[in-house]
Amino acid sequence: MNDSDSVAIERAVAGDGDGFKVLVERYSRLVFRLAYRMTGNESEAEDVVQETFLRAYRSLSSYDGRSSFSTWLYRIATNYSLDLIAKRNRRAELQPPLDDEHADRQWETPSSAPGPDRLAASSQIHRRIRNAMSLLSAQERSAFVLRHFEELSVEEISDSLGIGPSAARHCIFRAVQKLRRSLAPYVSSEL
Repeated sequence: MNDSDSVAIERAVAGDGDGFKVLVERYSRLVFRLAYRMTGNESEAEDVVQETFLRAYRSLSSYDGRSSFSTWLYRIATNYSLDLIAKRNRRAELQPPLDDEHADRQWETPSSAPGPDRLAASSQIHRRIRNAMSLLSAQERSAFVLRHFEELSVEEISDSLGIGPSAARHCIFRAVQKLRRSLAPYVSSEL
């Protein structure tokens, strides 16, 4: 754990609001990025950030320091993101499908003023990736996002998901295999 994290945690546990504020400022962007990639929705990602830090604050005295503070936050954020996704899926079963217009933004990467041809190709690629990601189980998706977007180690992923390292590796492997199978027709046809 980062020494400044441990000092901030000690201050926050002692009741100093500025100690927790330091942690929020340090980690809120990371939690938002993870939540956005998990949920694909900016508003839900903001909710995840707020709820993650609220839950972290309430449980801060039980944080034992066995894993890094960021890993502990990732676990809280991942669990809450999965809860939101499950709620959304239950609601979607009861409602007709919505417009796909904003769904592709989850996988976009920032770029400077792309042209119309690039936007069209990018939209098509993102739709294919989104469809492929929807084939993953919640745990596979979480492990994949944490590994390949957040660049966490297998040990950090296993801590974040509450599974063993071999199970984490297996989830990542299964996710990659499913994505390869799903996206293979598009890769070979566009080369």
